[in-house]
Amino acid sequence: MKIVQIAVGVMQSNCFLVYREGSKQAFLVDPGAQPDRITAHIEHYGIEKITHILLTHGHFDHIGALAEMKDRTGALVCIHERDADMLTSNEANLAASTGVTVKQCEADVLLKGGDVVEAAGFDVEVLHTPGHSGGSVCYLTENVMFSGDTLFYRFCGRTDFPGSNTAEYYNTLNVVLKSLKKDYHVYTGHGKKTTLFDEFKHNTFFEA
Repeated sequence: MKIVQIAVGVMQSNCFLVYREGSKQAFLVDPGAQPDRITAHIEHYGIEKITHILLTHGHFDHIGALAEMKDRTGALVCIHERDADMLTSNEANLAASTGVTVKQCEADVLLKGGDVVEAAGFDVEVLHTPGHSGGSVCYLTENVMFSGDTLFYRFCGRTDFPGSNTAEYYNTLNVVLKSLKKDYHVYTGHGKKTTLFDEFKHNTFFEA
C-alpha cells in the first residue's frame, strides 16, 4: 500500500492518495482544498483513475476541493449519512461561519458503520466514530486507519461545533476505538501520523 499525504488549505488538512504499487487506480481521502495541488500529485504518481473519494466527515476544511475533484475524476463520493447535508450547506459544514464558500456536491454513497467499500482494489471498512461530528468515521484497510478529526497525535477533535457531541465522543474513544484489538498506523486529519496502541498509552483523552 502506498499512501501520499498532502496537507492542503489554510487549515493544513490532510488529504490522502492511496494506491497499490504498480496500479493505475487510487482513492482519495478528504480533498479539503487546493484541487490543482491534489491533481498534480495524482499525475506525479501515474494514477489514471480515482475510483472513490472517502470523506471522514463533512466539515469545510475536509471537503473544500470535493466538487472540483469529483468533476475532474468522476469518483464516487462517500460520506456517512449523518454528515450528508454538509455537502450541500455552507452553514452545516461551518464554511459560512468562517467566511468561506464551498461548492455544493451531492454524495453518491451514504455510509453506515460496518459498511465495506471496495475502493481501488482495497476493502475499506467504515467505523462510525461520532463526536466531532455526527457522521465522523474512521476508515480501516489492512493495517491502516484514516482517522479524520476523530484522532490526532496525542490529541483529538473539538466538540464545541454545531453537531458535535461530547458524550458520543467519549463513547467513540473509550468504547469504539478501545474495542479494536489490532494496532493500526493512524493517518490523521491534521498533523503527523501515529499508531492506535501508542495513542491508547499516551493520549490523555483515553481513559487508562
